[in-house]
Amino acid sequence: MSDSPPKDDGWQQVLDALHTAGGVAGRDAARWWAQYTFGGRAAGDVSETARRVLDGLDDGDPAVTDGLPFADRDIAAEDRDRYAAHAPHGAPAWDEVTAYQREQTRWAWCDGFDKAAEAEAGRRCRIVLHPGGDDRDVRHLHPDQICLGGPGVFAEDWAWTPNAEGILRIPVGFAGTLVDAWNGWAVFACTRQVAEAIVADHQAARDRYRRQLAADGITGERLQRMVEESLARLRFDGDVIVADETLVHDDPEAVERISPDADGRYTVMGRAWTWTAVHPYDCDRIAGDLPDPPPAQT
Repeated sequence: MSDSPPKDDGWQQVLDALHTAGGVAGRDAARWWAQYTFGGRAAGDVSETARRVLDGLDDGDPAVTDGLPFADRDIAAEDRDRYAAHAPHGAPAWDEVTAYQREQTRWAWCDGFDKAAEAEAGRRCRIVLHPGGDDRDVRHLHPDQICLGGPGVFAEDWAWTPNAEGILRIPVGFAGTLVDAWNGWAVFACTRQVAEAIVADHQAARDRYRRQLAADGITGERLQRMVEESLARLRFDGDVIVADETLVHDDPEAVERISPDADGRYTVMGRAWTWTAVHPYDCDRIAGDLPDPPPAQT
């Protein structure tokens, strides 16, 4: 049996089949890994674990990658059985292939396993982290990656709120397009759907503040005035958003009418409120649709 490289062009089909089979096994192994890592028996904050794994995959950190399922390339005991199970019809019998070819089959299977396991582990992490369970890669929406004219997720700088575990989270982020910067803050345009969500979220903030004041024993006109002096009134008047801050600024002319642009997009309280770009994974909910990642460079 020769150890020289094969010259049969059909041999690549054999290697492709073994690579595909390894990928199936790798994905299955990563699913079990995710069940153990993020499932009911997982200890600690699984979101923090998922972020650490994703960051480690991006950086190629051995402390992370070595903890994922992997195929042992030095063990040849299963080569024959794998070949018998996955080699395509018409492939040469195992006893007819060279030592070099046998090693190729192992490496093809292991390559498929490792690549699929890593990809599936990353996908499972994204599902854990995304408020909607979306498995798409959102690295292009990281605040450090956003540029003028590009998509992002935005929230008021005061939006961070501790959850039941005491972890600071953003209840809702708003999808939009960065169109300008103002005193270090973001100015973004958004769809009507997102603008409506901003108006609704702001009204919810007013309602929470009103309940807080009432719990402190404040009632009547004093309560209403404290709300009006602290938080603007936002409402839709047809297609126009009316932002009434007359009591906030003690200025009877502090009323802004925000009309949609030619594309039907709104810039809600841009250059007035302190909006900032945020990571989607820091939000409990996202209003609006997130764009797909850009095509991979070839």
